[in-house]
Amino acid sequence: MSKPPLLLAVCLFLAFAFFFFFQSIGFFHATNIGLSAFSAPRRTAPPQVGIYELRKGDFSLKITNFGATILSLFLPDSKGNVADVVLGYDRIAHYINDTAYFGALVGRVANRIAGGHFLLNRKVYKLPINSGKNTLHGGNRGFNKVIWTVKEKGVGEFPYITLYYHSFDGEEGFPGDLDVYVTYKISGPYELTVNMNATAKTKATPVNLAQHSYWNLGGHNNGVILSHLIQIFATEITPVDDNLIPTGSFQKVAGTPYDFREPTSVGSCIDQIPGGYDVNYVLSSLPNAHGMRKVALVQDPQSGRALALWANQPGVQFYSGNFLNNVSGKGGHLYGQHNGLCLETQGFPDAVNHYNFPSQIVNPGQVYRHDMLFRFSF
Repeated sequence: MSKPPLLLAVCLFLAFAFFFFFQSIGFFHATNIGLSAFSAPRRTAPPQVGIYELRKGDFSLKITNFGATILSLFLPDSKGNVADVVLGYDRIAHYINDTAYFGALVGRVANRIAGGHFLLNRKVYKLPINSGKNTLHGGNRGFNKVIWTVKEKGVGEFPYITLYYHSFDGEEGFPGDLDVYVTYKISGPYELTVNMNATAKTKATPVNLAQHSYWNLGGHNNGVILSHLIQIFATEITPVDDNLIPTGSFQKVAGTPYDFREPTSVGSCIDQIPGGYDVNYVLSSLPNAHGMRKVALVQDPQSGRALALWANQPGVQFYSGNFLNNVSGKGGHLYGQHNGLCLETQGFPDAVNHYNFPSQIVNPGQVYRHDMLFRFSF
């Protein structure tokens, strides 16, 4: 009864001896046999979530690489009182389940795609449905729900941070690999630039990125923004149906509640718009030598703070915070309806399904660019 155990021990000894002999002469590496059995593959550690501050005097903002999100933006009013003028949360963890898109960079395609599908190069692509019958802001896990990599940080007179995200082929149903960058920079006194670009690597794909901060120039906790004055440099909108999908037509704003060609209070005609404003304006101002055009001016008469927005996109979504419903935000403040407004420069919503709209298709090797300039005064 003792021979089988002895024989087994001898066999195991010989097996290990042969293994270490062949390993010592490089057999396993030379023939690439069985490497996965003996060594785990090396993996790049995922980026860590952080908070980064850009500051120039009494003008500052904080950004997180979770969703490439603007967390806060502080600037003085006409009396020198400094306040945070963007809505948001105190903790990064609260952004994980956020449905308001506070401060986020949204994509791969911002705004709505009708029915969650589109046709491209004779192939139908199906996307997650996350807003009624439609896809909104890139799907269930858009760019606002991913951790971006910090590629570069700059200090000095014009501090900046550059974030990067690789969106893989098939992510949220979209075709092709996409390399995405965004740079937030204090480019002058009370001036913020946002530079977004995305390179299609393998397949043609729609791209439409947007910065989704909610502004309240009286301070994030100052209540409704209906007394804010707003001027939008547009003579037309792209009207929508009951599902907030563009009909494909264009409508003049003259003589309608959508007319903000001259500075007008947000609340002046809002009761004529069910729920409030949530529509794309077709920008009519001429671009300058850098391709930038005037988008909008916003002013809070009480604080004296004002915002001037320039961008290189054909449209801007004016959203009056219609769906805010007692969201618990910074300092425990409850954000209710119309407590903030968004000016999301963009390509036209649902452009992939409206061939009379400017195309958002980026072919392999092409680069999508979206630049914004915010100038604040008080």
